[in-house]
Amino acid sequence: MSAANPISNFSSDAADLKRLNCTTDLGVPVGRRAAARLRLAIPARLVSLYGTHRCILIDLSSTGAQLGLEKPLAAKEAGFLQIAGQELFCEIVRTDQGPNGGINGLVFDPPLIEQDVLDMRRFAEHYELDELRGLKSEVKDWVEGTVRARP
Repeated sequence: MSAANPISNFSSDAADLKRLNCTTDLGVPVGRRAAARLRLAIPARLVSLYGTHRCILIDLSSTGAQLGLEKPLAAKEAGFLQIAGQELFCEIVRTDQGPNGGINGLVFDPPLIEQDVLDMRRFAEHYELDELRGLKSEVKDWVEGTVRARP
């Protein structure tokens, strides 16, 4: 018994050929994002009609972002993301809830320009370095015995 040829299961109409070519009508590859994602792990705030939510900016692109939150917002909610002195208007397009929090996927309106994405990258790099310096300073103070007890 020979293995079936998976290609023979497709008809030769235009829709099947387009699926084989793996692009949408706009020429965007299927299964690929419209914009490259920048992986981050920095604190941010998501402001909605119902309040301000502390979150972690997991990744960012010119078209949207992924946030980790204690209680993710519902899809279709709008608001703005506060980070690095910017307020980026957005809409929630995806919500995933886990046992210890969840994820919101959001889309920016309007999309970010390339310089905004580069500025976020620079902010994240400096944020991580500043956090590391602060931690080293605290450890040094503790080792030297100069840390004061908290009241």
